[in-house]
Amino acid sequence: MDQSVGVGNPLGAYLRDRRARLDPAAFGFPEGRRRTPGLRREEVAQRANISPTWYTWLEQGRGGPPSAEVLGRIASALMLTDLEREHLFLLGLGRPPETRYRQSAGVTPRLQRVLDALEPTPALIRTATWDVVAWNRAVRVMLADYGALPPKERNLLRRMFVDPDSRAAQHDWERVARFVVGAFRVDAARAGAAAEVQPLVDELRRLSPEFEAMWRDNQVQGPGEGVKHIRHPVLGEISFEHSSFAIDGRPDLSMIVYNPVEAADLERIGSLMQAGSAGGDQA
Repeated sequence: MDQSVGVGNPLGAYLRDRRARLDPAAFGFPEGRRRTPGLRREEVAQRANISPTWYTWLEQGRGGPPSAEVLGRIASALMLTDLEREHLFLLGLGRPPETRYRQSAGVTPRLQRVLDALEPTPALIRTATWDVVAWNRAVRVMLADYGALPPKERNLLRRMFVDPDSRAAQHDWERVARFVVGAFRVDAARAGAAAEVQPLVDELRRLSPEFEAMWRDNQVQGPGEGVKHIRHPVLGEISFEHSSFAIDGRPDLSMIVYNPVEAADLERIGSLMQAGSAGGDQA
C-alpha cells in the first residue's frame, strides 16, 4: 500500500492530492493513458528540478525531511497559492516559509465596509511598512485626514517624527516615539521588508536626531495592544485602547482599532462626526 495516503504521512498525502489536481496538458505533458489524474511524480520532479527518486520518497514518507529550498521548488512546480505553500512548509518542516515581502495592492471594498461598520470607533488598515491604506471617518475626525495627504505622508513612522501636529498631539511624545520605532522595526523584519524600508529609515535619520538615536538603540517592541493618549483640538484629551489585528489572507496588512477608554468619549466622537467637523491631525 502507498504510504502517502496514510495518516502517518500527511506531507505525502498532501503532495499527492495537489499533483492530482493539475492538468498535464496545461504544462505541455502528453495526456496519453494515465492510471491516475493529474501529473505523474516524475513530471513534478522535472518541474521542480529535483530527482524523481527523491520526490517519490517524499510522497512515500522516506528519506528524511526536505530542505526549505526543495519545498519551495515543489510549491512552484505544483502552482501552490501562498496559503497552500505555507501549509506545505508546515507539514514538511513544522514552520512556515520565510516571509516574502510584496507591496500591498490596497484594500477590498469588503475591508473598507468593515472599517466603516466600526464607527464611531476609529479604525485603520496599515501595511507591514506602516503606510496607512484605508481608514474610516472616525479616524479622519480624531486622528488625521489621510485622504487629504499625499501617499508618501501617510506613513505612521514618518508622521511621528516629521509632522509637528502629530507630535503636539501626543501626551508623552518620547515614550510613544520609542514604542513606535521598536514596533516598526519588528513589523518590517517579520515582513521581510528590510530593503523596502531602508530609504525611509535613512531619510528619517537625516531629518530627525531623535529618530537617529532611537534607531541606533536597536530596541524592539511587540505591536500588540496598548493605550494611546491624544490631545484633540475640539474634544481635549482622550485615551484610546489600541489593538492590532491580522487580516486573514492578507499578511501584508493589519487593522488597528482605537477604542475610547471612556464610553462617554465614544458618544462625543459620534457627535463630532455628525456635526461634520474634520477635527484635528493627531496620528
